[in-house]
Amino acid sequence: MKSFYVSAVIPVFNRPVQIKRAVDSVLAQTYRNVECIVVDDGSADGTPSALKKYGDRIKVISTVNRGVSAARNTGVKNATGEYIAFLDSDDEWKPEKIEKQINYMTSQKYKVSQTNETWIRNGKFANQTKKHIKTTGDIFIQSLDGCIVSLSTVVMEKTLFEKYGGFDEELAVCEDYDLWLRMSVNEKFGLVEEPLTIKYGGHSDQLSKTPALDRYRIMSLSKILNSKTDMTDLHHRELKNTLRKKLEIYLAGAKKRNNLEGTGWAEKILQSHCTS
Repeated sequence: MKSFYVSAVIPVFNRPVQIKRAVDSVLAQTYRNVECIVVDDGSADGTPSALKKYGDRIKVISTVNRGVSAARNTGVKNATGEYIAFLDSDDEWKPEKIEKQINYMTSQKYKVSQTNETWIRNGKFANQTKKHIKTTGDIFIQSLDGCIVSLSTVVMEKTLFEKYGGFDEELAVCEDYDLWLRMSVNEKFGLVEEPLTIKYGGHSDQLSKTPALDRYRIMSLSKILNSKTDMTDLHHRELKNTLRKKLEIYLAGAKKRNNLEGTGWAEKILQSHCTS
């Protein structure tokens, strides 16, 4: 079987302890053709010093602080691998993760895949809820309500990432939800059912704790509709239904808080996409 080259992209901002765990897990992979690219997104603490200790075992790209989407896009632009693997700076991979995933993707002919994962919250194992159960193949409809693709588990062909334009740097959060949705309109997602990624949570700087996540999901759904992307009638109908539901929930909250800006913003989108 042909041996492909994989570029692991890790964005980091002010995480000198966690980044060591993430980088070490990349360097410990049983699949040897892996380069580790860390994009330091303007850290102002001990993170640069922690990265410097790895020497030429990793590629470090230092940038001004522009957010995780820009950092990941920068990492991919500097990647030499045929495949891209993403890892958040607070997560880690099991040693056989990339080897098993590449073998699965090449044998099953998937251009993008994810793995199952183990969750640890505040130092303790956490159970995943039903809505987080991953599936394979056409995941578009299942992905509409919330993100079911875990970024730190993903491996994809670099050309596929480029085809869909990478992460939207205008989105403060939900940039992964947005990319997976845009891809899953036409692409099938593979799944290695073994938990090969460890995802850590509960810390205060998690972006997923950002309030009003649904505002960004609404922005993504609306953007896909505006793009006139070719999709099946079923996909189009479910997309509009999900957008309508999220807008109604958002509007109710905005009106309750007397948020005039939010109310006007949501009503405009509702009028544009969901009146018929």
